[in-house]
Amino acid sequence: MKDFALYSYFRSSASYRVRIALGLKGIEYEYRAVHLLNDGGEQLKSDYIDVNPSREVPTLIHKTKSGEVRIGQSIAIIDYLDRIQPATPLFPVEPSQRALVLQACEIVNSGIQPVHNLRVLKQLGAQLGATEDQKQAWTQHWLKYGLEALEIFLGPHAERFCFGSQPSAADCFLIPNLANADRFGVALDSYPTLRRIRESTASIPAFVSATPANSPDAPKT
Repeated sequence: MKDFALYSYFRSSASYRVRIALGLKGIEYEYRAVHLLNDGGEQLKSDYIDVNPSREVPTLIHKTKSGEVRIGQSIAIIDYLDRIQPATPLFPVEPSQRALVLQACEIVNSGIQPVHNLRVLKQLGAQLGATEDQKQAWTQHWLKYGLEALEIFLGPHAERFCFGSQPSAADCFLIPNLANADRFGVALDSYPTLRRIRESTASIPAFVSATPANSPDAPKT
């Protein structure tokens, strides 16, 4: 039995971030699928609420000698992984550099993803009567807003990756966000820095294996 388990949904960008981080750390884990749409959303069932009261994915379970550690929220999970396994660091130690990486993560984590996640889009329809076309336009607006911010912010820092020549937590957050852009029809032509970073990750196994298409719960075609 593996020491780590990840409650995840293949299309969840927050889960995708953690899958990348686990891959970069070389940590094997049990994949526990939580389908966000089946049967009204498996994340809303009582057995999963006991795991994560926020009714979200991902949730990381780590079995240690002193007991079970249970963590939700992707940024908390990645920070935890960094602290228990410092090899292949995803957050810099130096305070100003760490702050920059955290800022990039938060542009995605606080500024982009929350306003177009599944429950927000469902509420736009249920409470405000938004059509599917209106939901699409809403999502595209916030994706473009965030991508522009990332392009400007990362421009002075990016080399192969968001910050220099090695992947960081910022890349774990950026790449799933670009996948969301693809999914919602947002072209990346105006974001050359972001496209260059994506190309740098395209052949790295940790990024490839973490993609939604390669997740165990992805629909089989």
